[in-house]
Amino acid sequence: MKEAQKVASFEFKKAVITNKIEEAPGVYTYTIKLSEEFKALPGQFDMLHVYGLGEVPISLSNIPMVRNGFTIIQHTVRVMGAVTRAIISRLTIGSFIGIRGPYGNGWPLKDVEGKDIVIVGGGIGMAPLRPIIKYIEQNREKYGRVNILFGARTPNDLLYKYELNSYGAIPNTKLMLSSDTPAPGWPHHVGFVTDLIDKLDVDIKNAVAFVCGPEVMNRVASRKLLGKGFRKEDIYVSLERRMRCGIGVCGTCQFGHYFICKDGPVFRYSDIEEYFLIEGM
Repeated sequence: MKEAQKVASFEFKKAVITNKIEEAPGVYTYTIKLSEEFKALPGQFDMLHVYGLGEVPISLSNIPMVRNGFTIIQHTVRVMGAVTRAIISRLTIGSFIGIRGPYGNGWPLKDVEGKDIVIVGGGIGMAPLRPIIKYIEQNREKYGRVNILFGARTPNDLLYKYELNSYGAIPNTKLMLSSDTPAPGWPHHVGFVTDLIDKLDVDIKNAVAFVCGPEVMNRVASRKLLGKGFRKEDIYVSLERRMRCGIGVCGTCQFGHYFICKDGPVFRYSDIEEYFLIEGM
């Protein structure tokens, strides 16, 4: 399962912000460029550093691209604490930001070639899942049917609204959206994104699921997928919480006998089930 990338130096690289998009209230996607090669797998994360303040772990929300000799990277940031607040309030186009990584294990996309794919994301959890969609779009012939289930508290809280329709336009792909609360003109499901698991259009015996969102959503989604007939080994969950160092030294993100930053953030459900089902762990 472990699809890990060799980590970069512990030292920060200096990057420049080239674009900033407001995705939802308090959520922004930053495009940054580096003057050197930077390879990362969908599902990995970087440590973003605000000079003079500190650093914070943020998942890559797109696949790194090379343009005109620069590596282009995207991160979607939500206000969660002092560093993320500083990123959003202080940094804009032209600002410098520090970056080190990538860290952790990514989604096992090469291992699941030939299978149907189910992607379940809630809120900011859409960000680490977005690179999966980009990767599948670029390698569409390698996968079967794809079901994308995205949800948020309100339609306005959905990320990447400007490109959601393009996900459904990918061949043999079904996009389902949900809002926890009703809204005028909202034509999609009203309720939790996990409700949409009942509407899956995949071959359960030949499918894998990738899940990322609030932990309560991750738990409910995993249970519902198991109820639909998914094997524990075919459900992958991203657990991104309490990470500080990114390399398994500080111990802050310990989860049972795992360190989320080093052994995750992507885990196979069967590997973490005994810890995952304990509320508050």
